Amino acid sequence: MDNIYKNIIEALIFSSDEPINQNEIIRAIKGIDGEEIEITPADIDNVLSELNFKYESSGISFKIIAVAKGYLFATREEYAKYVGFLSSEKTKRRLSQAALETLAIIAYKQPITKPELETIRGVNSDYILNTLLEKKLITITGRTETIGRPLLYGTTDEFLKYFGLYNLSDLPKPREIEEIMQDDDFIEQKNKIMMNAIEENLENTLQKEEEDAGKTE
Repeated sequence: MDNIYKNIIEALIFSSDEPINQNEIIRAIKGIDGEEIEITPADIDNVLSELNFKYESSGISFKIIAVAKGYLFATREEYAKYVGFLSSEKTKRRLSQAALETLAIIAYKQPITKPELETIRGVNSDYILNTLLEKKLITITGRTETIGRPLLYGTTDEFLKYFGLYNLSDLPKPREIEEIMQDDDFIEQKNKIMMNAIEENLENTLQKEEEDAGKTE
């Protein structure tokens, strides 16, 4: 393949805020240069392998990854803790322990109904389900044929992007999860998140107390 198309593929992935898949790349190239251009998904895979080899050989801090059924530029693993430090300070997309637990159950058991989910968790899940729906991490996939026809829930492409997965088959196996839970870096990051959550809850409580005190004056 001509170097110009290697550069074009690189530019398309670099300029995309969302994972861009092979069909979108091919459509963009043929949309500009004509349908007669011969380019296949295998060509794109070869280009991505060449680009990543070039990045790694040059010691560049990023690479192209396969995520959410498409491709994105991402920081290399050895720099993730530094990027994660800054990201952990941003709370808008942070998920609570209950939300992560619920999301994990849905991911591994999907499609799953709310009653089935609550049987596993042992608590009402209305609020958590609404939160995950609002964040577009889960979606309603249909209804069962049982009495009452309860809704079925499953994960979305946004879920894949959030956790850096290409598809659901990339979910860690139970044994891998146990190993991750014992990893020192994971424990350190978990403790930081927990401390941030405690500090945030404390700030919210103090702010509410101040607001209540102001109302009574």
